[in-house]
Amino acid sequence: MKVIVLGSGIIGTASAWFLNKAGHDVTVIDRQPGVAQETSFANGCQISVSHATPWANKSAPMTILKSLGKEDAPLLYRFRAEWLQWKWGLNFLRACTPARTIHNIQQIVAIAEYSRQTLQAVRAEVAIDYDCLTRGILHFYTDQKEFDESLASAKVMRDLGCPRVPMTAREAVQLEPALAHIRAQIVGADFTETDESGDIYKFTTGLAHKAQERGVNFQFNTTVTRLITEGTGAAARVTGVEVINAEGRHLSLHADAFVMAMGSFSVPILKPLGIDLMIYPGKGYSATYPVVNADLAPTVSLIDDGYKLVLSRLGDQLRVAGTCEFNGYGRELNPTRCAAITRRTRELFPDACDYENPSYWSGLRPLTPSNVPYIGKTRFSNLFLNTGHGSLGWTMGCGSGRAIADIISGHHPDVDFAFTGMAPRKA
Repeated sequence: MKVIVLGSGIIGTASAWFLNKAGHDVTVIDRQPGVAQETSFANGCQISVSHATPWANKSAPMTILKSLGKEDAPLLYRFRAEWLQWKWGLNFLRACTPARTIHNIQQIVAIAEYSRQTLQAVRAEVAIDYDCLTRGILHFYTDQKEFDESLASAKVMRDLGCPRVPMTAREAVQLEPALAHIRAQIVGADFTETDESGDIYKFTTGLAHKAQERGVNFQFNTTVTRLITEGTGAAARVTGVEVINAEGRHLSLHADAFVMAMGSFSVPILKPLGIDLMIYPGKGYSATYPVVNADLAPTVSLIDDGYKLVLSRLGDQLRVAGTCEFNGYGRELNPTRCAAITRRTRELFPDACDYENPSYWSGLRPLTPSNVPYIGKTRFSNLFLNTGHGSLGWTMGCGSGRAIADIISGHHPDVDFAFTGMAPRKA
């Protein structure tokens, strides 16, 4: 059948790839001039299955309170006269209970591990150069209390099959010698050898090129304005999508099925249909630095727990990403937050990079209160969701695309995940 995918980030592009492989006629629509131009453009680039802990946990409320009024705080919640933000916040607090946190971890790890295996299968099938490194992720701590508390989280991950193993500071520096400069500050670490890193933008653009070769039609510079529906109840369906194309013309495009993969921007498009997604944009920042001394720059992907930063080596560049700002849909850069990233990276690796010429970026992570994405069906028989992946779009991307292609093709995905609008998978 003919399927229109709305959005061409990693989620939309992976959806299109697997839908095409399933035999469908696929068109992808995006307002940008190319794929992966928004949240998938310059994120932290980690495939971090073992660190898929939801932000909603017992320590989150106090973390938010401590950050109020601090411009350089890793997590900054700016209260706005906006109902969605307040409603999202209340749901976030409800998700912070231990029982809900464990449930959400199980869901996230299931789809993340499925996605990593899917990514590896795609990598074996098609040659895409995206600075892939399969050297694991090393999470280091500079606060003894935070390290002690992390041991429980690491055990939960091991119980779910993720080999997240605690390490001493000495072992951490042996694994990644570039950390030697701050050896005295590190109180402990944990390491997961099965995690990966790689440039999400390069991968997504490469996969889109392969998809185009297979016949997928990408329509760029095309803005979605609304979905056109007909019928009620069980007979309700989407008949088309209204867009403004690159020439400024209003058009209605029709298909047999539609996939919503517009991240944070899924919310305003679906709301007129009575579909109220609990997604709020969390603005994340990144900085990319040219590496000037390769021997002093890390090659193992890192997580700096104290500053909530992730660091990934991408060829001759170092990508450092993190922080989250809840402040609506604006993407303007806050100089204070940018400077904080550079200051910390220079402290870690003072002679590794050119810190005078960073490339700063911000992107809107589509966050659900639980960090569990919406993947599956809606009350409209031919409208499907693949959105709300938060900070784990790269980690969950390929698996989510494969899963939605299965669902549209009438199959239940081979993963134990609470797909929207679907009964649990039979054992």
